[in-house]
Amino acid sequence: MNGTSHAAVGAATGFVVANSLQTSPTATLLLVGLGGVSGLIPDLDIDGKLRGKITLSHKVIRLSALIIGIMMVIYSFFEKSEIERWLGVGIGLIIILIASLIKQKHMLTITGIAVFIGGFSMEELWVILLGIYIIVASVSSHRSYTHSLVGVAFFGFITSLFESSIGIEGVFYACLGGYISHLIGDLKILPFNKRGVKMFLPLSSKEI
Repeated sequence: MNGTSHAAVGAATGFVVANSLQTSPTATLLLVGLGGVSGLIPDLDIDGKLRGKITLSHKVIRLSALIIGIMMVIYSFFEKSEIERWLGVGIGLIIILIASLIKQKHMLTITGIAVFIGGFSMEELWVILLGIYIIVASVSSHRSYTHSLVGVAFFGFITSLFESSIGIEGVFYACLGGYISHLIGDLKILPFNKRGVKMFLPLSSKEI
């Protein structure tokens, strides 16, 4: 399944969550957006050498990093005290700058490190863990740990903390649902997939 399809299915998942919770229009837009982004997150593990043969291009990975930087700027501006606010905004802008200048794998690793450091400065565990996720994704082979139950559990924990931090109901389900929809879309049993996902890493490397 290509990147556009993953994002669309993830966004649809976010809409279903919003509809089931009867959220406000603003919250609905947020959940749809988070579902769409989460539907792309597992493919942060893409190796630049494979860009011509696999789902997403380096432009999509760069876009993901830009979104993370923008979200950090917005979150810091509205949620933190004055000093922490401008520190978070500054780090977010640095992430955006790095994302626009550095290519694929290097950009992603550096972005992960910046997010990790930013999480400590903001004292937000979910941001720290997101940084760790990005770093691991940047050094992992495609369709490995980010496409496994380990990845699902780790990302689910991040989004549960994220929901608690911003206090908007449905964030956890929209993000986790979007993420899981990506893995389902990449299953080998689907006729348009030549490869599957190593769902049970590290216990088994068999693709399903």
